[in-house]
Amino acid sequence: MMNAHKIKQDICEIGRRIYNKGFAAANDGNITVRISENEVLCTPTMHSKGFLKPDDISTVDMTGKQLSGRKKRSSEALLHLEIYKNRPDIKSVVHCHPPHATAFAIAREPIPQCVLPEVEVFLGDVPITKYETPGGQAFADTIIPFVQKTNVIILANHGTVSYGVDVEQAYWWTEILDAYCRMLMLAKSLGKVNYFSEGKERELLELKQQWGWADPRNTKEYEDCDICANDIFRESWHESGVERRAFEAPPAMPVGASTAPAAPNAPAGDTSQEALIQAITERVVAELARR
Repeated sequence: MMNAHKIKQDICEIGRRIYNKGFAAANDGNITVRISENEVLCTPTMHSKGFLKPDDISTVDMTGKQLSGRKKRSSEALLHLEIYKNRPDIKSVVHCHPPHATAFAIAREPIPQCVLPEVEVFLGDVPITKYETPGGQAFADTIIPFVQKTNVIILANHGTVSYGVDVEQAYWWTEILDAYCRMLMLAKSLGKVNYFSEGKERELLELKQQWGWADPRNTKEYEDCDICANDIFRESWHESGVERRAFEAPPAMPVGASTAPAAPNAPAGDTSQEALIQAITERVVAELARR
């Protein structure tokens, strides 16, 4: 049987960490923990996460209806509930606004892969949702295309949401992501981000599988993909307005291909652009042949 008071204390502790890390200014952010099939503990709205007390935590059902608590539940509870509905294995959700990851959310810049081993093992490909006004069901629904294939999602122009088997793990993914985004910005300011090879990436994915961490790149569906090119969520980019602007794509690394760098001034690994150029070339040649 779950100790609800202890879980409320854990929520308050994570709230303090979020606030002290600068991940939740003023009243930002919200935290939930699922304690039964139909009950979820939820932080209050309009209340700083840095100064929560167990008595501040309310209980809601899986429709968002508040069952108990002296303070009104978070206005963004529906986002959390949608994750629980789609992932029965998840017991806690953390939403906040870590500044470096949120910068990527505002720029809608995809998170580069094949750069830092820890990130490949713990996070993998990180998607960015399309933008919706926070609070409603339409906002909650933005995570549905991604929730089964990752444990951390960037919310366009808003922040992040991460989830795990308990509140500590749910928070970890956000901390790892924000630290990585900060490192990327620092490396970019020095002039260059170096990528490791497909072979080294596959070594990490093998270790990840051995340790029991799921990754879509270890499934049949993606076995022939360029595993360093953000291929898991690439199809969502157009609808979400996601586009590489600040960080170049890694060198193209399809299965069995050479990992030599692309030619200077070429947008390395951008297979969609290469296909477009090829199609245009073929069209021009065909038109010239008719003359």
